[in-house]
Amino acid sequence: MCVMCSTLNVLVYLLVISHFVVEIACRVEFTNVKCNSLDKEFSDFEYCYLKSVNRTYKYASLKVNLFQVPVTNVSTKLGLYKRFSGYKPFLYNLTVDACKYLKHQKSFPVASYFYEIIKDYSNLNHSCPFDHDLILDKLTTEQVNNRFSKTLTFPEGDYMVELHFLAYGINRAVVKAYFTLS
Repeated sequence: MCVMCSTLNVLVYLLVISHFVVEIACRVEFTNVKCNSLDKEFSDFEYCYLKSVNRTYKYASLKVNLFQVPVTNVSTKLGLYKRFSGYKPFLYNLTVDACKYLKHQKSFPVASYFYEIIKDYSNLNHSCPFDHDLILDKLTTEQVNNRFSKTLTFPEGDYMVELHFLAYGINRAVVKAYFTLS
């Protein structure tokens, strides 16, 4: 009888606790960013870095100098990778015509999910043509954290977002952003 009471007490305890459990927030932490210009006559990175101001505040910045402006035909290949004995494709792998997307953002919901992360921190807020250098300025981990843990939750682990930028059908640059979700 005492064993049954003990089991019942544990079940009641678990039931009560389950009503008061607070959702644990996920945390994104940038680990690296790599930028590579594949055609230095077309464009080159002036800078591409992560800056850690303190333990809780990190941001990413990059600037691409365009040498053949105006650019009127741009596509982006986006891939999300998760680390499983090396980085393997995870959930998203798509190609988007950037000029069409920036004109009609509602017609590309997956691209919008990722664009919403950077739009307030970049000068990519208009459609083609691009006749200026492209800048991503101080993209904070908090902004990325909001998208990856609150809007659409992802499992914990190490991730990489790989972006290939194509102009006129030629791959011109690659950006790889690495982060950990814990």
